[in-house]
Amino acid sequence: MIDQEMRSQPTNRYLYLCVFIGGMCTLAIELSASRLLGNVFGTSNIVWANVIGLILLYLTVGYFVGGRWSDHSPYPQTFYRIIIWSAFLSALIPLVSRPVLRTAATAMATANAGVAGGSFISVLILFSIPVILLGCLSPFAIRLAVTDLGSSGRVSGAIYGISTLGSLVGTFVPVLFLIPELGTTLTFLLFAALLFVVGILGLLRTTGAKSLIWLWMPIVILTIYFIVRSGPLRAPFPGLILLYESESPYNYIQVQEDVSGTRYLFLNEGQGIHSQWNSTNYGDGNRTWSFFLTAPYFNTPPFMTSDVDSLAIIGLAAGTIARQYSYVYGDIPIDGIEIDPGIVEAGSRFFDMNPVKMPNLNVLIEDGRYALNRLGRDYSVIVVDAYRPPYIPWHLTTVEFFYEVKSSLQSDGVLAINVGRTPSDRRLVDAMASTLLEVFPSVHAMDVPNSFNTILVATALPSEATNLEANLALMPSSIRPILRDALSVGISSIVSLGVSDVVFTDDRAPLETLVDSLVIQFLLSGGVSDLVSAS
Repeated sequence: MIDQEMRSQPTNRYLYLCVFIGGMCTLAIELSASRLLGNVFGTSNIVWANVIGLILLYLTVGYFVGGRWSDHSPYPQTFYRIIIWSAFLSALIPLVSRPVLRTAATAMATANAGVAGGSFISVLILFSIPVILLGCLSPFAIRLAVTDLGSSGRVSGAIYGISTLGSLVGTFVPVLFLIPELGTTLTFLLFAALLFVVGILGLLRTTGAKSLIWLWMPIVILTIYFIVRSGPLRAPFPGLILLYESESPYNYIQVQEDVSGTRYLFLNEGQGIHSQWNSTNYGDGNRTWSFFLTAPYFNTPPFMTSDVDSLAIIGLAAGTIARQYSYVYGDIPIDGIEIDPGIVEAGSRFFDMNPVKMPNLNVLIEDGRYALNRLGRDYSVIVVDAYRPPYIPWHLTTVEFFYEVKSSLQSDGVLAINVGRTPSDRRLVDAMASTLLEVFPSVHAMDVPNSFNTILVATALPSEATNLEANLALMPSSIRPILRDALSVGISSIVSLGVSDVVFTDDRAPLETLVDSLVIQFLLSGGVSDLVSAS
């Protein structure tokens, strides 16, 4: 039996191919795992830390197991069977997890933290065995490839180098190409198929036609796929219908519509509306977006609508702010910066964010800080609506960034920022305000009613909160009702700033620590019930 097993030793070249594919699939699975979970639980540091940490733990176990396994059964057939089993179990991950994630999506929508947390852990456990098996491949391949001690260093170095090269490919290909084009599930299945092909071809080389018995695996996977693939990952919210669902390089995107024809943009876990649109109504029910209309009126009165002649938006989403500004202030030039091309596509198709409906809007699909500096223009208003805890781009929160913003403002320009908070924890708001005050002479805050959002307004010239009311009193009766309503609500929503000794800089911006603490304390203090009432 041993002679039969040993007689068909694989060539090192084929072993190198196997470890290359194995390394590529390991990283592809890790990155696809973050997207699989991010579709429901978001892409916060907590999610990333759990995914990366547990994948590394599973790989560590795999290295130890693979080394002992290869000594116990140093046969190529065993090696190839490990490959095909890792392929089969990897393909099962998105299929088995889909009903679990649907349950989790419902739990997130209703703020059922217990069910959501249990689902999160369950899905992560699904990765354990296939990733452990993938971790077995490199030590097992070294055992098969080394034929004399004199070449052991060279061979083991080559195997780990080629495996790492495969991991490099697996880092970029899923995120940049496959997930946006195929989606998370098909990306999983494609890499699992590559693994299976390599494994089954290896078995064919060593054991012949009898290895075809393993073809039951793809048959089972295809059967399960056609059973579970129907329906969206996250069902629409009660009273809404799903118009659109897609995955981009950055987000899981849904567009939902209510009976009035109002459309809403939801991303990832669906906690929060990122854009809103109605063909006949520019209002938003005093949600966050209309508060940005009030920002320039913190300037010293008299300040009129004609004084607003340009706008830049970092975090354009599907264009609600741009649409409202165009309605109130006319066809002023607007530069809208959005990093996610998938969101821009959804905005064009479902929110009138296109050159026909909004010819004054210049859309830039780029990072906000880079694009703003590259534009080199002076604006009346700059809006930053890219903060939504716990997803905060830290480089858009620093003193250095705000100096760059101020240099892009007119002499009486204003900056308006949407910052998250909880009902009892305003540390992030206060830290952002203290950072802004390092750059701007005056900063004001408005709490958006029935939400977890505060709008911070920083003015290039010294200003007073009472300017908002004074400017409203000077407004002609002909101003748009949406602006008058926004100013009225804004006046009643002005709050005092707290004191903070935290200042974010490019060198040190401890956002993750602050936000993680904010979220954990919110949940531990019974904040789930507040989340339900605010949604």
